[in-house]
Amino acid sequence: MTLGPNERERYSRHLLLPEIGVAGQEKLKAARVLVIGAGGLGSPASLYLAAAGVGTLGVVDHDRVELSNLQRQLLFDTAAIGSSKAQSARTRLHDLNPEINVVAHELELRADNALALLRDYDYVLDGSDRLATRYLVNDACVLQRRPLVSAAIHRFEGQAMTYVPDAGPCYRCLFPDSAEGMVPNCAEAGVLGVLPGMLGALQATEAIKLILGLGEPLIGRLLTYDALAMQWREFRFARRADCAVCGAQPTITSLASHAAGCAAPASGQFERLGPVALQALLARAASGGPGVTVVDVREPREFGAGHLAGALNIPLGELPRRCAEIPLEFPAVFVCRSGVRSRAACELAAAAGVRSPIQLEGGLLAWAALVDPALQVAPAG
Repeated sequence: MTLGPNERERYSRHLLLPEIGVAGQEKLKAARVLVIGAGGLGSPASLYLAAAGVGTLGVVDHDRVELSNLQRQLLFDTAAIGSSKAQSARTRLHDLNPEINVVAHELELRADNALALLRDYDYVLDGSDRLATRYLVNDACVLQRRPLVSAAIHRFEGQAMTYVPDAGPCYRCLFPDSAEGMVPNCAEAGVLGVLPGMLGALQATEAIKLILGLGEPLIGRLLTYDALAMQWREFRFARRADCAVCGAQPTITSLASHAAGCAAPASGQFERLGPVALQALLARAASGGPGVTVVDVREPREFGAGHLAGALNIPLGELPRRCAEIPLEFPAVFVCRSGVRSRAACELAAAAGVRSPIQLEGGLLAWAALVDPALQVAPAG
């Protein structure tokens, strides 16, 4: 995998970096990376990987380009509306860098084709917008022993993590299982157009680091990004001995549990309450009705600036070891600033035995907007 004259000029800024140089660029040329989804995350990730000189780049997507995609999916332009995303992505990426091989996989990733598809690639980037697909990709990567860089976006926030076989926990260690409808996708909840650019570029960075063996990947670390507060935050998590797919005695040894096109059975349905509905629930409890526990998973500084009366403050990073503090006799409503951390808290709480956790949809920002404008909601962090 030696570099030709054109490649030396194209990648000259890489070659100037001692950490990369010719040997590193040849590693990139020899690498095979599969990008799941050519949407908001897959667009910037694949563009940067193509520009960086990843030798074989696969793109999986079975959708067609729609006008509403163009607000954030930079692989496409107006002329591409109605065309295959995978084929359009191949054309665009090849135009950007004709030195690489781009493979268009115009198919829906399913349990019956995932493992065979992964066999042809060394690394996987998951940019899908369905929760069931994220579990499928994670489980396939664990079974096929492929490093995975996973990211997700929601409204104004995003998150990313990296899995490497034998080196750290997988996605299912952090989120053991989930109800598919728990996290709305971009079409349901909306998304800031520039947000996937930040997370997709991060995914490309992680992939390049893995290929070159540089730096510290996001192994055992969930990195979250809040565009409104312009803050990055990190939550460390460990491999679970009881993880269903990478644990000591895994129960997922094939993709059969995904055969119906869904994630593994969820531990329970996660109810989402809007601010007005939660206000009514709290009012009934205050009048002698059924009790309710509000668990605020923000950091103490945020909690101190303003919180709901009677709320229990357990930061998300401390939740796995402090779940015993949550009374089991009452419904538990998890709240945070905008909704991202409370969704993760519902997952962790359910895994720890909290029955049917509830999430405040839109977080305390929505509460302040719809119920109590006087509530001070501190920036994240």
